[in-house]
Amino acid sequence: MKVANSLKSLKKRHVDCKVVRRKGRTYIINKTNPRYKSRQG
Repeated sequence: MKVANSLKSLKKRHVDCKVVRRKGRTYIINKTNPRYKSRQG
């Protein structure tokens, strides 16, 4: 999982990327291609 300063650029990497907020952290999740997972915070 990649830890990034800005998730906006990471969301554009793939069509299925979704931004999810859990426990004060922001995650990018991708069901079809899990290598695009990342988090911020």
